[in-house]
Amino acid sequence: MTEELERKQSAVESVMEKISEKIHGHDSSSSSDSDSDHEKPASPSSVKAKIYRLFGRERPVHHVLGGGKPADVLLWRNKKISAGVLGGATAIWVLFELIEYHLLTLVCHISILSLALLFLWSNAHTFIRKTAPHIPEVYLPEEPFLQVASALTIEINQALKLLRDIASGRNLKKFLMVIAAVWVLSIVGSCCNFLTLFYISFVLLHTVPVLYEKYEAKVDPFAEKAMIEIKRQYAVFDAKVLSKIPKGPLKTKKV
Repeated sequence: MTEELERKQSAVESVMEKISEKIHGHDSSSSSDSDSDHEKPASPSSVKAKIYRLFGRERPVHHVLGGGKPADVLLWRNKKISAGVLGGATAIWVLFELIEYHLLTLVCHISILSLALLFLWSNAHTFIRKTAPHIPEVYLPEEPFLQVASALTIEINQALKLLRDIASGRNLKKFLMVIAAVWVLSIVGSCCNFLTLFYISFVLLHTVPVLYEKYEAKVDPFAEKAMIEIKRQYAVFDAKVLSKIPKGPLKTKKV
């Protein structure tokens, strides 16, 4: 009897061990599956490759232009306002450049006409049975002008610091870039006056950003290839020319 009981107990224990092994095997397989599922989003194939953007920007064009209403005007979010601004600039350019009207003369003529109309209307409103013109009191706040002056001061100081670094011979690459930019600007300035140059810049500012935003997917790969080629040519120029220019040690002033 005792031997039969021991056989039955051993059989039951073996069955229980098999059941427990199956349960643990199922749990481990399910946990490994869940871990693999969690690891799938982190696989390299699902990570999006970094796309080259012009000038190394990481934000949309609207944010790069400062956002808000000025960026909306430059990107033609409201076509009526953008067309009105561009049309007004074109009218001013035609008036001063083609018709050769002078700024001081224009301001004086507009002032004479406006003051004359307001003066006559203010004195003749009783005879024509109309209300007197409401002339608003104009007050310019001080804070916007201070903000503009502060921003201009920061930009001018940064430009002066850059020019000082270039003049001190610390960065040959920036020196060549500034010389080339000033040389190109001098050529453009000899072809047109300041007003025409300002108008061309204004038109480019209202056309280039919106065209770039529209054809961004085509422009960025081309710009990437151009930058690679420019860097390659500069490396060749640096190896053959710039590296052979003797450079003296920079002397620091003792305090």
